[in-house]
Amino acid sequence: MARIAGVNIPTGKRVPIALTYITGIGPSTAEQIVAALNIDSTRRVNQLTDDEVLAIREYIDANLTVEGDLRRETQMNIKRMMDMGSYRGLRHRRNLPVRGQRTHTNARTRKGPAKPIAGKKK
Repeated sequence: MARIAGVNIPTGKRVPIALTYITGIGPSTAEQIVAALNIDSTRRVNQLTDDEVLAIREYIDANLTVEGDLRRETQMNIKRMMDMGSYRGLRHRRNLPVRGQRTHTNARTRKGPAKPIAGKKK
């Protein structure tokens, strides 16, 4: 297995598909990486040479924020919003939907299981 950015990427898959197993790299970014390094996108990970794997690793380290650094940055941004008391920060703090979704009905994933209200008429 090739290890890039602390992630074991699957060896049997095509290179752009395998790169998407790294947090912070989606399909379009994976295609950009392959194009920048002149690697054929139809090749499998197990067909790559050690130099090509090293080139991919160096390109990702130099140009992208991935895995733990990306998660840390996201958490810091959320914490900053909560500390300054912005609307989005308050929604995060109350564990409610942040991006303007309705909450009168729906939003059960974010709010948790429905809590019965005593004496409510049907």
